[in-house]
Amino acid sequence: MSTPNRPIYLDNHATTPVDPRVLAAMRPWWEENFANPASVEHAMGRAAEEAVEEARARIAALIGAEAREIVLTSGATEANNLAIKGAARFAAAQGEEGRRRIVTLATEHKCVLETVRDLAAEGFEPVVLPVQPDGLLDLDRLRAALAEAPTLLVSVMAVNNEIGVVQDLAAIGAIVKEAGALFHTDAAQGAGRIPLDVEEIRADLLSLSGHKIYGPKGIGALYVRRRPRVRLAPLFSGGGQERGLRSGTLPAPLVVGFGEAARIAQAEGQLDTGRIAGQRDRFLAALRAEVPDIVLNGHPERRVAGNLNLTFPGPVSAQAIMAAAPSVCVSTGSACSSAEIEPSYVLRAIGLPEDRARATLRIGIGRFTSPADVDTAAAALAAAWRKVLSEAPRNAAE
Repeated sequence: MSTPNRPIYLDNHATTPVDPRVLAAMRPWWEENFANPASVEHAMGRAAEEAVEEARARIAALIGAEAREIVLTSGATEANNLAIKGAARFAAAQGEEGRRRIVTLATEHKCVLETVRDLAAEGFEPVVLPVQPDGLLDLDRLRAALAEAPTLLVSVMAVNNEIGVVQDLAAIGAIVKEAGALFHTDAAQGAGRIPLDVEEIRADLLSLSGHKIYGPKGIGALYVRRRPRVRLAPLFSGGGQERGLRSGTLPAPLVVGFGEAARIAQAEGQLDTGRIAGQRDRFLAALRAEVPDIVLNGHPERRVAGNLNLTFPGPVSAQAIMAAAPSVCVSTGSACSSAEIEPSYVLRAIGLPEDRARATLRIGIGRFTSPADVDTAAAALAAAWRKVLSEAPRNAAE
């Protein structure tokens, strides 16, 4: 998918390009049949409904769920809010005063951290656990937190969106279930990149995003376990679509695209992973040859294939390196926090001092990254680092 004169795209954690097969699957539902899937009184509406339900089944299959356990949302942010706020508010409405604690990690996505903190104003107790220097959760620390007081819900993301580490969801799920709490995981960065099975990890709630798996933006899903049944309070009122949990007209083209992206991810995910891991290793070897003291953040093995979170040596900033390498699209961290002046809270949580956090780039290699892309990008970033480093004393003097 390379285009002449287009920058090399290595920011696949922020978003992925739409796979051409996904685009082809979506097109008819914009042009030929644009009907509302809820308009089942006529043929076009029924056809749209059937396409949505087929896509729902494909999304469910990606995580080992049943189609009726998938609630379609606008994305993972909404899914995370619905999972955590929905579970908490339903429990409060039922008078379940004994379980008010909600446990999560300091490295979770902002939408999870802010959701948990929002609930403090509603009488819930947020507990934000630290992680180890490699970004992984200390399971004994989780056990201790759950032993302190009855817990309503634990939310731990499958794959960190900045440092790419993969949490041991099966072990975490077992611990959470032993404590009698609900287990939610934000799997937006994990779907299609690691095997996910809701039964194996014992998830009660699991969030997904279409645009992280080469599907369209604006569509996501929340898995809600049926047996034993998990009950949620909806975030807003409306026509009662999605079993009353998410009102609003379903965007059939986006749902179909998400379903096709899920089908491709399930069929080709293992092949993708192997190819992407090879590209990642090639990129890192080329960069280390030019920048020997570069540091990889996060666990070196328990990480997704395409992620490299790299701290450059010397008195440099990641922003300056990016400015000196305009032909490469990378980032300093989460796209949801990229406008912030402060360094990444995830990097601070794993113990990086401020100056090292500011010298860190996130590299996201994806399905359409070519060997030529990684070679050219590595050379460009190395040259940019040397340029910024050479100017550092002059900049400091000025």
